[in-house]
Amino acid sequence: MCGIVGAVAERNVIPILLEGLRRLEYRGYDSAGVAALADGRLDRRRRLGKVAELEQALDDEPLSSPLGIAHTRWATHGKPSEGNAHPHMSGDDLAIVHNGIIENHEGLRARLAELGYSCVTETDSEVVAHLVHHHLKTQPDLIDAVRATVAELDGAYALVVLSLNHPDRLVLARRAMPVVIGLGIEENFIASDIAALLPVTRRFIFLEEGDVADVRKDTVQIVDANGAVVNRKVTESKLAADAADKGGYRHYMLKEIHEQPDGIVQTLEERISGGRLLDAAFGPGSAEVFKRTKNVHIIACGTSYHAGSVARYFIEQICRLPCQAEIASEYRYRSPVVPPDTLFVTISQSGETADTLAALHLAKDAGYLATLAVCNVPESALVRESDLVMLTRAGPEIGVASTKAFTTQLTALALLVIALEMHHGNDPERIQGLVTRLTEVPRLVDQTLALDAAMSDLAELFADKHHALFLGRGVLHPIAMEGALKLKEISYIHAEAYPAGELKHGPLALVDNDMPVIAVAPNNDLLEKLKSNLMEVRARGGQLIVFADPDAGMVSSDGITIIEMPQHVSYFQAPIVYTVPLQLLSYHVAVLKGTDVDQPRNLAKSVTVE
Repeated sequence: MCGIVGAVAERNVIPILLEGLRRLEYRGYDSAGVAALADGRLDRRRRLGKVAELEQALDDEPLSSPLGIAHTRWATHGKPSEGNAHPHMSGDDLAIVHNGIIENHEGLRARLAELGYSCVTETDSEVVAHLVHHHLKTQPDLIDAVRATVAELDGAYALVVLSLNHPDRLVLARRAMPVVIGLGIEENFIASDIAALLPVTRRFIFLEEGDVADVRKDTVQIVDANGAVVNRKVTESKLAADAADKGGYRHYMLKEIHEQPDGIVQTLEERISGGRLLDAAFGPGSAEVFKRTKNVHIIACGTSYHAGSVARYFIEQICRLPCQAEIASEYRYRSPVVPPDTLFVTISQSGETADTLAALHLAKDAGYLATLAVCNVPESALVRESDLVMLTRAGPEIGVASTKAFTTQLTALALLVIALEMHHGNDPERIQGLVTRLTEVPRLVDQTLALDAAMSDLAELFADKHHALFLGRGVLHPIAMEGALKLKEISYIHAEAYPAGELKHGPLALVDNDMPVIAVAPNNDLLEKLKSNLMEVRARGGQLIVFADPDAGMVSSDGITIIEMPQHVSYFQAPIVYTVPLQLLSYHVAVLKGTDVDQPRNLAKSVTVE
């Protein structure tokens, strides 16, 4: 996997393909390539590294074509190399790009060898090219050959095929992977993400599971999994083509950290009015679903799982409803017991996370009351396939390490808590208080962003460190987890998070004066217990960094650095507010260490494989 772009037009599409790849760079990748028809032959360029390397290759050896495909790869099968980069070819007349994983590639490879095909890469994707080539011998129409090919594939794919012998078309297929068709005037486009195509179109068709499409410059024909010709809805995107600009910031991540107050405001807008949560905030029928809800299951991955873990505390402590938060890749394989009237909640920034989507598909047959998606991308599969939706409205998030998507997820989940409490509580004043606290969050986050310079200074402490420990208690434990994840993602410092009360059950053995210990300490019921835990660290020579409420009664001293947070941050507000300085700290440590902040090694923004 990672990014796909294709185009068929009257004009030269190579600049369109390159711009599309640049707009998908945020997803993370290790190589890039393009294949196109030019001067009666199929020509290909591939390079290890950034899209800029591919662009240089095309400057050195220009290519012009009205028909082409391009790809950025994030290695799954086979090391990052030019040889393993997409597009893959079969002979000199057929090329493919592929996102996903072909699980039966080894068996197909053996069969293709018997048919006289030789695989020259380590990838699972190459077998698809040879298989299409083979089927073209008996199925001369390209769309029929692709349909025969995908019938033999086990796994997940977004697949685009280009053939020298069919020079007016691209054929694509989808199973469990995102792919979209962009509609132009006498030209059409293909991509794995609409962001790649926003400079050339706003009109999109999203393929459904099992669809195969024949895309030409003036027509699009779609065949469903049963072989019937179908029409799919045309959607017009409201995203601006320049929505992903850095806006004067050094990195996308820093820009996105500073966009959080506005993102939270946008997430609350039109959902809270006159000091109350509007009944229609979660869509038609949501009130009846929430009224019937007796249990909640939350499923997500990575940062989104941390958001779900925060929500679990709130749903149980405020709404008094049983709640589980679980990692999607584990949920898929453990045959969960579903109590009656259980709401199934998925959380994803992209809405295309493979494990989360697979969990949603399983949930549809598991007897849940309803499914609810918390997501940042309105056109995503997760949104389209869920019963209820809460869009986070963070805007495009380009940095691989999620920031504003996380805090807007927390905001959306806080709205869910209020909605559930409205139907299960009997204290209007309490509900009013929750709404008021939530509407104060953008101001508090804005205040917290003033710590930017202090976090830049504090980052110096981490310049020569290799390990760090994050601590939190109660609803702040998932925030400690998120802080540790951010530090390891972009600075490559090993970091772990623990509930502070677990220190003496093992992690205390790691503490010395070379391992910073970072704690989040709002002024809540667990503060005194947390202070005792922190003294255990200091007694063993650990360097403490504590983000604390001014009323927490903590002062800086030898080996203890206290960072004062905004005053009187409530229990309901604390997870969002205390996340912000941890993001800033991780960012400045990464800058100091000279890592690739926006595109950290080995990671992808949208994890669309299992």
